[in-house]
Amino acid sequence: MKVKTIALANDHAGTEYKFIIKEMLEKMGYTVLNFGTDSTESVDYPDYIHPAMQAVEQGKADMGIILCGSGNGAAMTANKHQGIRAALCWSKELVELARQHNNANVLSLPARFISKYQAEEYVKVFLQTEFEGGRHARRIKKIPLNSVS
Repeated sequence: MKVKTIALANDHAGTEYKFIIKEMLEKMGYTVLNFGTDSTESVDYPDYIHPAMQAVEQGKADMGIILCGSGNGAAMTANKHQGIRAALCWSKELVELARQHNNANVLSLPARFISKYQAEEYVKVFLQTEFEGGRHARRIKKIPLNSVS
C-alpha cells in the first residue's frame, strides 16, 4: 500500500512535536490531516485521538501518528477502535517490529520521553518499513474481537 495521507493527533504534551512532524511529512509529500490541538493548554487526549482513528478506519487516512506525554493514553484510546493497531514506540527497533510483525497502522510517540530528532526518525522508519506477512498475518487476523470464534 502506498501511504499518502496521515492522520496526526496529539494532546498538549505533543503539540510541539506534532508541528515538527507535520512539517517533515508535508516536505516528504504526504497529506496531513491535523486532528490534534495546536495549543499547549491542557486538553483531554481522547477528544483528539478518536476523530483521527475514525479517519484511519474510514479510509480517509492511510495511517496515523499520535502523541501524548507518555504515549500510553493515546495508544490506549486508539486501540479501542477495531480497525486500529497502534504501537507505542520509544526506539527504532520497536518501530520496525511494530510494522514488520504487527502491521501497525498507527504510531504512538511519548513526547516527554524522546527527543525531537528521535520522533522524526521513528516516523520515517514507521513509514518506510513494510509488513512481513506470513505467520504474522495469521496473528493479525486474531486481534479484532469480532474475528475470534
